[in-house]
Amino acid sequence: MKKIVGQVTVEEKNEIQLLFERRNGLNELAKILTPENDALYQKLVKDMGETGTKFQQWWDGMADKYQWEGTVDGHWEINFETCEIFLVTNN
Repeated sequence: MKKIVGQVTVEEKNEIQLLFERRNGLNELAKILTPENDALYQKLVKDMGETGTKFQQWWDGMADKYQWEGTVDGHWEINFETCEIFLVTNN
């Protein structure tokens, strides 16, 4: 089930969109990079960790700022075109 629980500003949407695209790009790179290239592999692992942390901090900060409804078994999603935030659950 998907339910609208809020909206963010265009600037806030731009922040999470950049992190989202970066995280996806790093995940794609991880599929083709092997640990044999140790320096690049270590940089990728570090970058993935930092990006993941920033991504989660954005969601935590916005949820706190806007007091979005949430559930233990759910997660939030954003519509990048409308800036709407949805609570997605398995119900």
